[in-house]
Amino acid sequence: MMGVVPEQCGDDDPRLPAILALIRISFAGMEGRIDPPSSMHDLTVDQIAEQARMGEVWVCGREPVACVFLTRKPGCLYLSKLTVAAAYRGTGFARRLVDLAETRALALQRDALELQSRIELTENHAAFAKLGFVVTGETRHPGYTRTTSLTMRKDLSAG
Repeated sequence: MMGVVPEQCGDDDPRLPAILALIRISFAGMEGRIDPPSSMHDLTVDQIAEQARMGEVWVCGREPVACVFLTRKPGCLYLSKLTVAAAYRGTGFARRLVDLAETRALALQRDALELQSRIELTENHAAFAKLGFVVTGETRHPGYTRTTSLTMRKDLSAG
């Protein structure tokens, strides 16, 4: 699997249902840990198709073992739904997808990558820090008075 090259999905890619299943299984470990609950509960195959049309959806594997969504924002490329199947964690897939995001950001003339990470998921903060991301802000979901997510950014302008 390590020779697997990430592939971009179109809005009619037959893997879209498998991508949804990967996200739901991978994010299930957040249940009971994060508040409010993950947006993955509301995610549909049609929304993934829309993401593929309006942004980008990248996967690793014919039966997806890793994925990331990329969305253009002013000055940055936003990463979301970055996940790796449990059996493949620690094998370099997340790094490969972040490297791909950097390449895409530079091609799209964006000088940074940005993502949100739930405040409770400290292991994710550490993993993203190892990949060069730094905390640049805090956000609250609607109706919450406490911080629910951290904004993390990786500057690409120095490279």
